[in-house]
Amino acid sequence: MSTTATTHQTKWWGGGKSPFNLEYGKLMMWYFLMSDAFTFGAFLISYGSIRFSQNFWPDPNVVFNAFPGAGHANLPLAFVSVMTFILIISSVTMVLAVHAGHKGNKQGVIKWLAWTIVGGLAFLGCQAWEWHHLITGEHATLVDGSIQMFGQTTSHNPWGNIVHDQSALTAALNNTSHENLAALVHSHDNSHAMDALLKMPDTELRGMVNLAEVHIRDKGPVAFGGYFFGITGFHGFHVFSGVIINIVMLIMTQKNIFQNKGHYLMIEKAGLYWHFVDLVWVFVFLCFYLI
Repeated sequence: MSTTATTHQTKWWGGGKSPFNLEYGKLMMWYFLMSDAFTFGAFLISYGSIRFSQNFWPDPNVVFNAFPGAGHANLPLAFVSVMTFILIISSVTMVLAVHAGHKGNKQGVIKWLAWTIVGGLAFLGCQAWEWHHLITGEHATLVDGSIQMFGQTTSHNPWGNIVHDQSALTAALNNTSHENLAALVHSHDNSHAMDALLKMPDTELRGMVNLAEVHIRDKGPVAFGGYFFGITGFHGFHVFSGVIINIVMLIMTQKNIFQNKGHYLMIEKAGLYWHFVDLVWVFVFLCFYLI
């Protein structure tokens, strides 16, 4: 008597509608964005833990008060507001590109994708200016009994508390190098060229320094620069990647690749990525520029 062994295989999904009712590529894009959100979240949580463990932290209204072409005008957060507005508008144009794709409107996709690319490049240009201004700016800082002039980097932070001790500042002037004295005078007195100031003796330069107008500060927490350049740079890399992706989508649209396929799903996936980049900027803006 022979026995027949039967094997039972469990069929987890019998076909039909996808469990998530999503196209495979779009689902994978959501998975990627979720993992990327964890990365940004870890960075911002780390920043927050350091930020609120310090007794002092730079005031964003002081650090981010410059505007291109405005000279020494005090315009707190004006430039970063422009950057944010540009990114939000680029998100709107991306929505319009996706909407045009749903309608099969090739020319509409091309037009709105092109504007999205322009918005991304404009944002990157603004960020490049902001970084250049912070790094190359010269701010009077009291360091080890002398006054030094340097900008915001990952190793130097000139945004500490304002020094009000006039005797300490007077003593620091006597220990300040000739180049720093000339830069200190030039920071609040543009009537003399830097070359002319460098030719003056130290005693004359010290007499020209207006301590009440210069606002000499102590050193600020070094961690600020590392977190600021690290996180905003990481976000800027995402914006740059999004611009490259949109350029590729634009070229593919012009070559009728999506039109021949009969759908513009790739535009929608690129749009998900771009909206994610915009959303992340809201949290970066909140952490660095508002709090």
